[in-house]
Amino acid sequence: MYELTKKRTKAVMVDSVVSTMVTAALEPVLRKKIKNETFLQVVLPTAVFWGLEYAQLRLKGQTLGQKAFGIKVESEDGGDLTDAQILKRVVHRDTIGPLAYLRDRQKYADSQGEKFPHDAYANTIVKEQ
Repeated sequence: MYELTKKRTKAVMVDSVVSTMVTAALEPVLRKKIKNETFLQVVLPTAVFWGLEYAQLRLKGQTLGQKAFGIKVESEDGGDLTDAQILKRVVHRDTIGPLAYLRDRQKYADSQGEKFPHDAYANTIVKEQ
């Protein structure tokens, strides 16, 4: 496994822990107002994870996990990430991205961890700082 891939994995784990903590703090408050268990167990954690990632990438250019491990998501053209790129990236990563990776692993292995299916779809690249 490439070093950049390891850093990406560790960064996602940190971001997941942060997201879980925020979700755990919100759930008791929302449980009083929203009685739908599916919303609380499926929609809320996903919305919090995606929302935190979107906000951090939009405002700071990095998530807490990415900052901790010295990596950054950039647009392929070198500019700042657009709203559409961020949304495409997170939705693709958590839906059909794993299937695309399994279908064509060698293509993504050649990029040495800089590009995964969700990066290709959103025209982004991950670089070490």
